[in-house]
Amino acid sequence: MATEPLQTEDGLDPDVMRELSRQLRGLRFGSVEIIVHDGAITQIERREKVRLTAQTRTQRE
Repeated sequence: MATEPLQTEDGLDPDVMRELSRQLRGLRFGSVEIIVHDGAITQIERREKVRLTAQTRTQRE
């Protein structure tokens, strides 16, 4: 099954910009990876880390 590239010859598709913004919103620790295939963005991956400190562990108890 073929996927449509997420960018146009003029630049990034507005839907791609909205998705990137959505993936970055609220991200405190982690990364957003943009996958490119044949010169076109084909996938966006978000990895989020949860950092635990003594204070957050105490709050959860």
